[in-house]
Amino acid sequence: MYKYFKEKEVIGLNSDLVHRLDTAREIAGIPFIITSGKRSAEESIRAGGFNTDAHVAGFAVDLRCRDSRSRFLIIKALIASGFNRIGDEIDHIHADIDPTKDVNVIWR
Repeated sequence: MYKYFKEKEVIGLNSDLVHRLDTAREIAGIPFIITSGKRSAEESIRAGGFNTDAHVAGFAVDLRCRDSRSRFLIIKALIASGFNRIGDEIDHIHADIDPTKDVNVIWR
């Protein structure tokens, strides 16, 4: 179903989100390691999020990012594939397509 992701990696995630991730992965030319996808409200709170965040709805992923080159390639590819909500965190990049949240934002 997806070129770069196995079904077990994307359980509970919105299919449009995963298709965009597949496109972004193709553009970036580097592996995308999902460190967090769909979460329960309790899991999200324990991870420092909120019980209403995009992970709970299946509209978000966190992608491992360990160096500045990968960070550039991932963010550039996410934008090119239609993501307009991106979090630039210390060890990962958050990407979501939650239709209930503000768009055209990048945060740190």
